[in-house]
Amino acid sequence: MLVMAVAGCQSIPRKPVETAAHVDLERFMGDWYVIACIPTFIEKHAYNAVESYELEGDHKVKTTFSFREGGFDGTLRRYHPAGFVKDTQSNAVWGMRFVWPFKADYRVLYVDDDYSTTIIGRQKRDYVWIMARSPNIPQQEYERLTALAAERGYDPTRLRKVPQSWH
Repeated sequence: MLVMAVAGCQSIPRKPVETAAHVDLERFMGDWYVIACIPTFIEKHAYNAVESYELEGDHKVKTTFSFREGGFDGTLRRYHPAGFVKDTQSNAVWGMRFVWPFKADYRVLYVDDDYSTTIIGRQKRDYVWIMARSPNIPQQEYERLTALAAERGYDPTRLRKVPQSWH
């Protein structure tokens, strides 16, 4: 996710990407396992990827993104971008700071009613993350979330399933 700050030269689609109508920030906090993504270059070989959120005062989110590089026994990588809720009515549009002073676009496109699955994306539709509270989800649920991402303009053929194995 580090490259989101310096991501490609793709033009922004004319229609704004649809976000969740409202995100309850307190319920959204905690660990999210990355089930699949259109990966940034740092996560192309990620295993056991987890994004963790913690509220830090008004509309600030402490973030930890961790994964194993290249395999389940690979080197543990951790990144700590700072999140900033930009749209405080919906709480669905954030800025994510990896390198000061730049804030990358970060949007909660979907979160289900029980806050067990979510889709995170960007206006450019260059990266997307399908995440869940558990490391594995049923195939039918994966297909439903993939279809939701496709409806919002993301290319499902670019999705990479992130291997998850927790013992």
